[in-house]
Amino acid sequence: MSDGRTLSFHHAPGMAVTPAQRDRIASLGPDLGPALMQGTQALFAASYPGMDAATIVTRDHPYGDDPRHRLDIFRRAETTRAPVLVFVHGGGFVMGDKRSETLPFYDNIGDFAAQSGFVGVTITYRLAPAHIWPAGPEDMALVVAWLRAHVADFGGDPDAIFLMGQSAGAVHVASYVAHDRFHVTPGGGIAGALMLSCIFDVAAAEPNPFNRAYYGDDPTSYPDASVDAGLIATTIPLLFSISEHDVADFQHQAARFVAAYAAARGAYPPMLYLHGHNHLSPVLGIGSPGDTLGPDIRAFIATHSAPRPGA
Repeated sequence: MSDGRTLSFHHAPGMAVTPAQRDRIASLGPDLGPALMQGTQALFAASYPGMDAATIVTRDHPYGDDPRHRLDIFRRAETTRAPVLVFVHGGGFVMGDKRSETLPFYDNIGDFAAQSGFVGVTITYRLAPAHIWPAGPEDMALVVAWLRAHVADFGGDPDAIFLMGQSAGAVHVASYVAHDRFHVTPGGGIAGALMLSCIFDVAAAEPNPFNRAYYGDDPTSYPDASVDAGLIATTIPLLFSISEHDVADFQHQAARFVAAYAAARGAYPPMLYLHGHNHLSPVLGIGSPGDTLGPDIRAFIATHSAPRPGA
């Protein structure tokens, strides 16, 4: 590319869930619980080829004052002015981490980013019930501000930051995008946002203990925390996904958002339907054979990190 960025793709995993993976995922059902979580993790841990030897990792950079304000950075030595892919983990607002000590998740996503010519970032953030709404978008603002100040030191382009979240992480990304009072700079300071299995309308979501831990017990406050209107109105490039075997509440949320987006903008939103996947499998499978999401991530980032006029 003429502006000096490196966007070479070093690894090309398969383009579809394998028949054996598809059958196993379907057999686990859609309901989140130990069987689904452990079964899906085991399935993709077994197929992950391991981190590429050329990927350089530095860990636990503090982006804020809380002990959970930590991020890991993945890159290749030759990377310069590269797009930055930030992964925000799920966990029902009350659990989760950027890294497992015994499984390859979510180092697989950072490694995927580095192998794709990006700078990869995985983060932890504050958890409920100790930290309730709007802790999520506040933490996203801290991440964006830190990266805009420091990511160039690691070969990243501070003007090409992409936030990608899954489940609760998707909600935090969506909340940052949709509520511009959290933006660190006009336009949010990001080049795009990817939300995988997201809750859009808090008032219409299932009133489960996880949602109450983060949003509280007063339903009259839920509309102010919802993201659907802000996402429909934003000019920030967006990409969404929902999975064939996703949790019922996330399926309902996606359907309602599609209808609201179409009614407001007269078009279908950029919503991927991931055949053969469940709530967890798209991100666990990134970088492995059967990775259906990785190519779409690459295409989205390539589209929205093109050289700018005069760059």
